[in-house]
Amino acid sequence: MAIQISTAIAIYFVIWWVALFLTLPFGVRSQHEDGVGAPGTDPGAPILTRMGRKLIWTTIISAIIYGAGLAAYHAGYLSIERLSKLMGMPF
Repeated sequence: MAIQISTAIAIYFVIWWVALFLTLPFGVRSQHEDGVGAPGTDPGAPILTRMGRKLIWTTIISAIIYGAGLAAYHAGYLSIERLSKLMGMPF
């Protein structure tokens, strides 16, 4: 069974979005932790978010997860029929 390109893009986008939320908290230091900050700002506000690095890491992580899922799908380990049998649901 072949996956349509629109389905592949949608699955990758969902995986990428979840991976983004997983990588967001890593490496963030708040103004309170460093003892610096502008007056009138929240002490929990981040000093450097490093979003460029996080977007790159998110893309790498999601590509690895998507590639593993695609390999499992093509090898026959991952299919709707198999998952429905595991969950005890007729499909």
